[in-house]
Amino acid sequence: MLSFMPACVRQESHRKGGNMPEKQYIINEMTVRDTWRMFHIMAEFVEGFEALAECHPSVSIFGSNRAKPEDEVYQKAERIGQLLAENGFGVITGGGPGVMEAANKGAALAGGKSIGLNIELPLEQTPNPYTNINLSFHYFFVRKVMFIKYAVAYIILPGGFGTMDELFESITLIQTHKIRPFPVILVGSKYWKGLFDWIKEVVLREGKISPSDLEILQLIDEPEETIKIIKKTVIL
Repeated sequence: MLSFMPACVRQESHRKGGNMPEKQYIINEMTVRDTWRMFHIMAEFVEGFEALAECHPSVSIFGSNRAKPEDEVYQKAERIGQLLAENGFGVITGGGPGVMEAANKGAALAGGKSIGLNIELPLEQTPNPYTNINLSFHYFFVRKVMFIKYAVAYIILPGGFGTMDELFESITLIQTHKIRPFPVILVGSKYWKGLFDWIKEVVLREGKISPSDLEILQLIDEPEETIKIIKKTVIL
């Protein structure tokens, strides 16, 4: 496997008159190594396309990697994975623990395609044991393409910044007509209502989005509702 120099180097300097270190990030100039990096990027795309070509239709599921088996959100994710597999859908997750593990577990135990798209991180994320198709990516943006390309819906359970990143990217791509519209389903009204209300009462009211943009999102609570929404939209 090719190895590459980091895109940025962190240095620490000291502010005048104080001992508190100030972190700075120096962006390297383009080098020959950056050119060779393109081959690594292309290889990740090719590997992903080949591995997932037979996985359509699938649903991408996102949520916290900190959820435990005794948590309600874990149990809902597992049930959603099970229902999707029983209804002929593959399940795609980030391949890690928490909600990802739960959704993969539900799909795998129901005999469905259980796909994990793992990411190489400084604090290594260990793939969960419930995937029957597992890929590992170095580049976040390549991994994101795989989530989008093979999904007929996104299901978003409670999660942190990574979950919200996937949520808002999918909304933006649909809003700007860069991808075909598909259901973006938020599971857990108690968790998501504050965000949903802010979008409606602040972002919409100030004219930053159109009323039709709100139709992209659907807010539900029960796993069975996700299947009903998807089957209304997707014809197998």
